[in-house]
Order: sequence, then C-alpha cells, then structure tokens
Amino acid sequence: MRVFVALLDGVGVGELPDAKLYGDEGSHTLRNIAQAIGGLFLPHLAQLGLGLIDEIPGVLPHTPPQGLYGKMLEQSPGKDTTSGHWEIAGIILERPFPVYPEGFPQEVVRRIEEAIGRHILGNKPASGTVIIEELGAEHLRTGFPIVYTSADSVLQVAAHEEVIPLSELYAICEKIRAIMTGEHAVARVIARPFQGKPGSFWRTPNRRDFSLPPPRETILDTLSQHGKRVVGVGKIWDIFAGRGIEESIATKGNEETFSILCEMVKRSDVALVWANFNDFDTLYGHRNDPRGFAQALEAWDRKLGVFLPLLRKDDVLIITSDHGCDPTTPSTDHSREYALLLVFSPCLPCGGPLGIRKTFADIAATLAELFGVEWHGPGESFAVALVS
Repeated sequence: MRVFVALLDGVGVGELPDAKLYGDEGSHTLRNIAQAIGGLFLPHLAQLGLGLIDEIPGVLPHTPPQGLYGKMLEQSPGKDTTSGHWEIAGIILERPFPVYPEGFPQEVVRRIEEAIGRHILGNKPASGTVIIEELGAEHLRTGFPIVYTSADSVLQVAAHEEVIPLSELYAICEKIRAIMTGEHAVARVIARPFQGKPGSFWRTPNRRDFSLPPPRETILDTLSQHGKRVVGVGKIWDIFAGRGIEESIATKGNEETFSILCEMVKRSDVALVWANFNDFDTLYGHRNDPRGFAQALEAWDRKLGVFLPLLRKDDVLIITSDHGCDPTTPSTDHSREYALLLVFSPCLPCGGPLGIRKTFADIAATLAELFGVEWHGPGESFAVALVS
C-alpha cells in the first residue's frame, strides 16, 4: 500500500467555532473566493465530494461521490502552518506558539544582532512584499537584513541575494533559530531572499524554513521506525525539521510539486508521500488575491484529473489543508478554519461522508491503521470507510 497526502496550504472550508477569538469570523477561503469571482470550476475535486462538504458557488454536489468527504476541526490553538501539519501527524499542542504583534523585544533583537554580527532593519509585523519595498533600498545601502513577523509565530529574514548570498542568509537563520527557544520558541524562522531594484523588488523561490523539531513522536517517526519509507515533497522536511522523513524533495511552486507527485506514483519503494502545495497561501492568500487563488485552484484541479488515473488499485490519496488564508478579508494573515478532507482510492467501494472530524490527528490514526502499525497518539481512524 502507498498513501499520498496532498496538502493544499491555506485552503480552508469555513470558520471554526472559536474563530471569533482570532478575529476570523466570516472567513471561508473556498466559498468566499468562489463568491468573489462568480464561481469556481473544480470538476475533479467535485467528483471526489468537495461540493458535498459545503456550499461553494460553481462546485456542484456530485452524487454519488467518488471519494470520502468531510472536514476537520483543529484542536491545537493558533492558525499557523506548523501546528496544522503537526496535528495532522498526531501532535496536538496545548499552548500556542508565541507571536509578536509589537515586534520582537529589544533583548531578543540584541541577541540576534550579536549572533549575526550586524544590525537588523524592520522588527515589526508586516507583509513580506510590502516590507521589502519599504526597507529594500536601505538594506541595499547598509547590508543589514530585514527582520519581520506576522500574526503567525514566525521570524522572517529578508535579504537581497546579491547583498547577502543564500548560503549566508541560511546561516543567519540557523543562528537565529538557535536563539529563538524557550519563551521565544517561534514555530518557524524563515529565510526570505529577494532580488530586483527599488520599486521593483521580487521574492525568489529560494525560501527556506527553519522549524522547531516536534516535541513528541509523530506518525512519520512511527512509520519510519517500522521500515516504511516516508517522502516529503515541498516544505514538509522543513516543517518537521527532518524528523521521520527518509527522503525530501524541495520544489519551487505548485506545478513542480505536482510533477514530483506524479513521479512518485511510478515508484514501488515509497509508503507515504506527503506533498505541500504552498502557492495558494504564499502567492495568493497572503496577498489578498482571490482571482489568482482561484486560478491556482483550477490549475491544481486539472492536474488532479491527470493524477487520479495513475494511482494503483490499493493506493490511497488524501487531500487536506492546514488552515485557511481567506484572500477576501481585510487581513493578509491565516484564518482559523476547518481543514479540507477528501479521500480517494481506486479500490474504494463507494464514496460517502466522513463528517466533521474532531481533530486533524484523525489522519495520523488512519495512516497507522492502513499501514498496520501501533499508534499511541490522538485521533480516530476512518480507515474502515475505505474497505467497507
């Protein structure tokens, strides 16, 4: 058996019951995008059951569906990439990662500057594209990296590739990662390289995430310990700090990620392939671009139509997400939403509802049952629905 997890980063399906606590009332990434552009055309996702999860303009309910469909409630606090991925892998956080709506404390800034041997610019919450336009010229003049954060638990370091080469930028981020521990243990330190000139700066695809290692064993660790080959595609390796992942393939964009996923189908030595499709979140959600988001979704759906016939009889495909990133709201940050859940296998007798799952960790429990390994973590398996 092989399982392919396709995670559509930022593709939420409606506000969670506690969305008010996060300022995310009314968020519904898929529905709001569809309403903003006059409907989405996602025929292959619709066939799997997307239109039965919720009302999404343009996505008609397909009955009977070819897949299992539902949505998942996040138990961990927060709405960031790391907590979402970790919960899918079986870790439910008790406390949220620290955030810095006023920027990082001066004591932290002092330690960072001492560690990297230069001053920093910025130190405030900001959009990545906006802050490089604001401070890019000063960065070119001084050589000081731009440090900023967002509503999520991140410390981002932006630098022009011709001013601070990639190897040096990554080394800076590693030093900062070593500092951001304890009470300041942000989920991710992110290298954000860019190029261009004042007035026309642009971020390159050479981003790199430096994440905290998971505090406990994940389903990835468990599968690896049982000899199951786990492959991470995209930024999966970064999110788990390499833990439980035997092979990692870095990609630059959704198209390349899907190409790698299609290549993985040809291999018989893999057990779990987990791919992160990051463009939805990075290129469109955070930039409040519903039309671009919609075009990316429709392009992904076309690729799905090519991918599904490649699956072997006993393969399983799980399509999910980690949070929302509604581009129709005033905020450019993630949104506290249900995660998408669609499951397909060529051997599936018939499609049907999986309901509202109580935690993202149901995927971890399902993977454990599918691969026949003992799992002591949270979650309730829905594997029985694949064989009943």
